[in-house]
Amino acid sequence: MEQPVSTAAAETALTGISPDVVPLWVWLATIGGIAALFVFDFLTHVRKPHEPSFKESALWSTFYMTLAMLFGVGVLHFWDRDHGVEYFAGFITEKSLSVDNLFVFVIIMKSFMVPRAYQQKALLIGIVIALVMRGIFIALGAAAIERFSWVFYLFGLFLLWTAWKLIVESLKHGKSTDEAYEPNGLVKWFQRHLPTTDDFRGNALTIIENGKRFFTPMFIVILALGMTDLLFALDSIPAIYGLTDAPYIVFTANAFALLGLLQLYFLIGGLLDRLVYLGIGLSLILAFIGVKLIVHAVEANTLPFLNGGQPIAVPSWMHIEIDQSLMVIVGILVITTVASLLKSRSDARKAA
Repeated sequence: MEQPVSTAAAETALTGISPDVVPLWVWLATIGGIAALFVFDFLTHVRKPHEPSFKESALWSTFYMTLAMLFGVGVLHFWDRDHGVEYFAGFITEKSLSVDNLFVFVIIMKSFMVPRAYQQKALLIGIVIALVMRGIFIALGAAAIERFSWVFYLFGLFLLWTAWKLIVESLKHGKSTDEAYEPNGLVKWFQRHLPTTDDFRGNALTIIENGKRFFTPMFIVILALGMTDLLFALDSIPAIYGLTDAPYIVFTANAFALLGLLQLYFLIGGLLDRLVYLGIGLSLILAFIGVKLIVHAVEANTLPFLNGGQPIAVPSWMHIEIDQSLMVIVGILVITTVASLLKSRSDARKAA
């Protein structure tokens, strides 16, 4: 009796392209569209320095969030349900980690005393740098995963270690935008060796005085933001690869999470200190995804010193579908956000 042919196999046979392979023109159109949105952001918000009002920030945050949701619906409709759910799970995770980034952004802005009117330019350039670096990491991660299945062990262990660090830090100190910023080695090197002006010159990155070029503090701020984003990318890329192995979903989820981050900074910047349990929530999410990655690595095991290089069977209850992963992530975020707001309200009443 002839065996039935799966839909994926039939599509591959007819087109010669696997349904998991995104055509080059789709990649180019997506990257072009996202680049156009960043240019649009620059022309509408950064070219004329100003401090955004609450209304402006709320409207544009809603616009970018709606755009991200519509893209997810498009993935559901034009690709398939599984990839659509993977996109939403990845987007929510990356957006949550991006909110965690905002704590450091606020600290950097306070440390360098960046005027509010000029902060948009620094943030947008820093976000673009972050997206470019994440794109590089995504490509490297995809290449590594394709060749070495044991990479999932590294990703999983790294996320568990990051989750442990984050929860210890959150329980010991909590998260606050009043913390001091400690520049990393690269930022310190530039501060020591670059000829820099003592004050901001509008939102310019460099100026020429007496025939000599000087860098402004704005350049150092953007460098600090870029280096911070580089460190955060080390967490976010392994985390989303624990939810999907499709590079296109990984890239678009990251891109849409970063789009609108500029407006979100001004919208909730003053409320960040009220999210007292955000670090605990994110640590639980990272630990959850880390365990998923290790389970996946065990099932696809090729390490010769484990089970003779053969895959290792795991109990059925350890198989977590993407729908369940999405519910776990959303559930953790809802609980920690509500608990944070209740705790902040209670502390405010006691202080009063």
